[in-house]
Amino acid sequence: MARAVTPKKKAINTAAAWAIGLLIFFPILWTILTSFKTEATAIADPPVFLFFDWTLENYQVVQDRSDYMRFLWNSVIIAGGSTLIGVMIAVPAAWSMAFVPSKRTKDILLWMLSTKMLPAVGVLYPIYLIFISMGLLDTRTGLVFILMMMNLPIIVWMLYTYFKEIPGEILEACRMDGAGLKEEILHILTPMAIPGIASTMLLNFILAWNEAFWTLNLTAAQAAPLTAFIASYSSPEGLFFAKLSAASTMAIAPVLILGWFSQKQLVRGLTFGAVK
Repeated sequence: MARAVTPKKKAINTAAAWAIGLLIFFPILWTILTSFKTEATAIADPPVFLFFDWTLENYQVVQDRSDYMRFLWNSVIIAGGSTLIGVMIAVPAAWSMAFVPSKRTKDILLWMLSTKMLPAVGVLYPIYLIFISMGLLDTRTGLVFILMMMNLPIIVWMLYTYFKEIPGEILEACRMDGAGLKEEILHILTPMAIPGIASTMLLNFILAWNEAFWTLNLTAAQAAPLTAFIASYSSPEGLFFAKLSAASTMAIAPVLILGWFSQKQLVRGLTFGAVK
């Protein structure tokens, strides 16, 4: 029998959760505040937190210097496309491993996860040559493909975990009623796992949105997403912290808003099957 949580312990847990949350959010808050400072105030020592002359000049300079909407549209297509294609591939793969496992299923899952342990720079040169030979360098198609492949192990692992929580007897019953493989996955499995699939898509969309290594090395101008937009504010003359912060704020704002409005769905998906 579980012990009841005392008011004192509940208050301590709440305070600890708020402290951790504020600690994690502080770098984002500092970036947003710095974006409203002048360059002189941004590098002031000691740092100025709230009491400074707020300005929108940095946002105006960033907008005048760069075509923000083009970078934004590239990010939406690359992150959204890689997520959708990855889920379309991962759903049948995770279904097979969850409901029709073989002796090597766990080995395959571990092998897939092990590919994430390889430093990306270790395969940059061959992938760069492949992209050149296939005409994929500095294209959104190439980035969609590479980010989909990069995040596919995570998508399969998460969906496999969610699918394992669904009773296999339900799928057996639909097979007895004459449902084929297509109907089983599309009309039975997918609707039951919607919370898990939605949270998986959201998490991988964020990962693809924030990816910098591949986007900086495989793009130049045409397909550059918001990560390249931020990197453009680093120059040989040094870092312009206020303008860099404004560019960073403009880059993270869309996905930050998406995560804020989707937090209930994300929590529901991440805890899918936790309580029986």
